[in-house]
Formats: sequence, C-alpha cells, structure tokens
Amino acid sequence: MIRRFKEISGRQIEKITGQERFAFAHSDTNDFYDLAEQAKTGGYEGSVIIFYDFETGDVYRPFEKKRNVLYGDPVYVDGFYYILQGDYDENRITLYRYIPGEAPLKVTELDINDVNLYNLRIIGNPVHIISMDDNFECYYPERFSFPIDEAETVAFTDGEKIYFERWAEEGWDKEKDRAGDGYKYYNKIIVKDPGGNTLSEEVGAFYPAEDGTWWIA
Repeated sequence: MIRRFKEISGRQIEKITGQERFAFAHSDTNDFYDLAEQAKTGGYEGSVIIFYDFETGDVYRPFEKKRNVLYGDPVYVDGFYYILQGDYDENRITLYRYIPGEAPLKVTELDINDVNLYNLRIIGNPVHIISMDDNFECYYPERFSFPIDEAETVAFTDGEKIYFERWAEEGWDKEKDRAGDGYKYYNKIIVKDPGGNTLSEEVGAFYPAEDGTWWIA
C-alpha cells in the first residue's frame, strides 16, 4: 500500500524518537553555527521545520519562514514536541513546546551571545539546551559546564546524570600506522554529573529505540 501526505515536496523525513505518530523535516541543512557565519556575509534566507502526521497525512508548519531564522531537530518528551529556534536578527535562541495543530508556546529564551552555537541542540528528559565543543555546556534548565575529551559525544540526560559515549581502540600499531594483531575498536558509556565527575564507566554503545528507551549493545 502507498499512502501520500497531503503535501508532497520530495523531502526526506525523519521519525521523532519516543513516539509513533509524527516525523519531521527541515527545509534546508543549515545549523546554528552556519547561521552566525552567514550573517557575516549578507544573511540567510531562513528555513522552516515541518511535521508529518502518519495517522491523518496532515502536514504542519509551527512557524512561518523568516529571514535569519532556523530550527534544530525536535525532541519528544512527555506528550510534547520541543523545538529550538535561532533568530540572528533578534539575537536570541528560543525553546518552544509544541503540539501539532496548536500554537507553539515559548519555554525559555537565551541571548545568542551567551551560547556556543557549535553543536547546539536539545536533549534529555527533562529537556536540556546544550552544546559541545571543547566543553560540554548546559544552558537550560540550569547552567553548568565541564571539559570533555574529543572522543566523547553526549547521548542523553536523565535527571542529574549525563550519558556520554566515548570511542576507544586497542592494538593500533603506531610505527606502521595500521591496525595490529588483536586490534579492537569499541565504545564506552560514561556517566557524569553536572560537575563533570565520572559516576560510572563501562564498555557499551547506545541505541535509541523508537519508544524512547535506550538499549546498550
């Protein structure tokens, strides 16, 4: 069986983890860091985020397209969809809570000069606004920061715990610059607190299931 959404645009859509009803798409591939760079060279035409309803075929746009405004990937938490908006003209980053078909509700607003736009996004339950560069930075619901290893990538937050994956390898022959006998490449799961202290560490890799649970492989 083939079904069609009520609006066809040829965009690739992506399921939103934690629920079964909606997928999303962006109208382009820019991110928040690109927004700042383009503003220096004449500005950015703006983008929209689009929601697709698998039950009804309806297509929703929470926001109208606006110059120098773009959106991050949405997350689903406790019955709501959360969207991060960057507005370079207004000099702000805004977190919205959204139900398709209803008006978005503002949750919090940040000065764009107070955040690192590199890898800026929302994660976790409850929702956190974070970025990652040399440091892991959290801006909401509380502000904290700590240095991270270049091999570490945040997976999600759960209350006061921040879960990272860190890649590791064993048996690399540096002299020959190749994998040696018994070479191993794998991930570790690192759990930290808001102070950056390591609470636990184990071999494993996360897989986010569609129902919102995280499996360790």
